[in-house]
Amino acid sequence: MSMRWGMTVPFGGVPLADHAAVYTALADAGFTDVWSAEVNGTDAFTPLTLAAAWEPRLRLGTAIAPVFTRGPGLLAMTAAALAETAPGRFQLGIGASSPVVVGDWNAVDFSRPFARSRDVLRFLRSALAGEVVDEEFATFTVRRFRLERPPATPPALMLAALRPQMLRLAAAEADGVILNWLAATDVATALAETKEAGPGFDVAARIFVIPTEDAGYARTVGRRMITAYLTVPAYAAFHRWLGRSEVLEPMWRAWESGDRKGALAAIPDSLVDELIVHGSPDECRSRVEAYARAGVTVPVMALMPTPELERGGAAALAELITALGRPA
Repeated sequence: MSMRWGMTVPFGGVPLADHAAVYTALADAGFTDVWSAEVNGTDAFTPLTLAAAWEPRLRLGTAIAPVFTRGPGLLAMTAAALAETAPGRFQLGIGASSPVVVGDWNAVDFSRPFARSRDVLRFLRSALAGEVVDEEFATFTVRRFRLERPPATPPALMLAALRPQMLRLAAAEADGVILNWLAATDVATALAETKEAGPGFDVAARIFVIPTEDAGYARTVGRRMITAYLTVPAYAAFHRWLGRSEVLEPMWRAWESGDRKGALAAIPDSLVDELIVHGSPDECRSRVEAYARAGVTVPVMALMPTPELERGGAAALAELITALGRPA
């Protein structure tokens, strides 16, 4: 079983300036990793830079930095700076992101996501090694770029992947893969496409956790999350590949017709329970361990708000972090 144990940061409702205590609590509880996302909250790198300065026991990772929203050179510079700040502790996770994040929110053309991910991965491999990059890639051209401060220890490069083509690219050219929105029982299906990966290949998985024993509340939140994510074309295709067409088709039909309430109602409890970890802290930790047993080397929890956390504030969060800590 994995000896690494991750948490998504930053936490909602906690100012970034107050995260020093959070990072210490995570490390004290046995968490080895903090991973950041980049959608429309904080950027991916600022929370990790703070963690690097405040808590040297933690490893750091991005899950993910989109390959479209920064130019290749800027992405390399940002990654190099964090790698210099936390030598040997940083893994750079990149991925295609989505048409909404890339196109609607960042005014960048979301085209050829597989090719762009491949090209950025190859560029970063060379650039972070301190090489001069002067190359026409399929999706962009870089002329005579060289990092002024290449990191002494380049970060490992992780690639977010859902379906076979991207999973195989991760196995062939990245140092690890980042999985998202899958059940523990789906891990074997995904990893069957990475059989060609070399030794030390990391498998990170973002796991949504709603730590409450109020199953009705958890399933209500879970249904909203499922409609928000699994209606995105890439995730819909992913779950078709995983074999969930029959269970998800009623939700997809209702959503496409504009019937949002119908879409929520079409999601069975069993699907929420598969894809969203909920229950007591002990139950949540046990279910996250199932991902590790399935082959995930870096299970990364993403905590969702609950009434208990909202009522209890900082004290409740600290207690929960301790309860969710790495199993002995």
